[in-house]
Amino acid sequence: MEHRPKNTFLIVAAFFAIYVIWGSTYLLNKIAVSELPPFMLAGVRFFTASLIIFAIAKVLGRSLAITKRQFLNATFVGFLFLSLGNGLAVWALKYVDSGFAALEISAQPLVILVLMWMLQGKKIQPMSMLGVVFGMIGIYLLVGQKELLSQENAILGMIMIFGCMLSWGYGSLFVAKADLPKNYFVNTGYQMLMGGVLLGMMSVLFGEAWSNPIRWSAEVQLVMLLLIFFGSIIAFTSFNFLLKSVSPEKVATSTYVNPIVALVLGWYFLEEEITMQSGIAAIVLLTGVYFINTKKKLILFKRFKR
Repeated sequence: MEHRPKNTFLIVAAFFAIYVIWGSTYLLNKIAVSELPPFMLAGVRFFTASLIIFAIAKVLGRSLAITKRQFLNATFVGFLFLSLGNGLAVWALKYVDSGFAALEISAQPLVILVLMWMLQGKKIQPMSMLGVVFGMIGIYLLVGQKELLSQENAILGMIMIFGCMLSWGYGSLFVAKADLPKNYFVNTGYQMLMGGVLLGMMSVLFGEAWSNPIRWSAEVQLVMLLLIFFGSIIAFTSFNFLLKSVSPEKVATSTYVNPIVALVLGWYFLEEEITMQSGIAAIVLLTGVYFINTKKKLILFKRFKR
């Protein structure tokens, strides 16, 4: 009984992390990508976070040993989740609002469900099928806005986000069966390390201009620190702590809260417009996600959040 208050506090703090911190990463990335090239930004974030995670693991006495197969699998997962999954999302933020990106990405459970049907032959149950219908209507309402389509390169941004969702979705299916380090801290460290290295290579291939962090604006320096320590380390640790402390469907509520947090923060700090159609699309889309998540497909929770 003496430990109950402490556990309750940790659970509340962890939910705050996956609700607000993950929801705020859209705003933070939007601010940073206005000054830094997207692949360099994401690469520096994850590579730095991986080194800190490895340092913490050593302090905690965790072994960093990994087999060749586990290393290759971690590299592939890092490429799918971080290099493509996060890299494309950050790039897309150059062309679309942070709130819009969060809403479109909230349809991720729909993408995973369809991929499971296409690649694994999984039957879509009636409740999930209803969720798919709601999700498709919500996406149509979201991306079909004239105000959005009139913006320069907005369609390119939408396509990038969809590519990010496909990469993240396939990675989720791959992780479920892949041989990876059992310690999630070590596992994430290798994924971030290789994802960051691959992002750096992609940055060079795309001819992005690298700059000294000392020359970044104070705002971007602060944003990068927040993304590394809070968005990459604290939020992910909280996510895994909750998976062991509460039921998965409770953890899944972040799927509904993140886009709302992103919308509000984008509106308040960046003066991003929230149209009536966006509001309706959000309600329809998140209703679809709810119907899909009621099937309790645990695969949705075995992935790393942006």
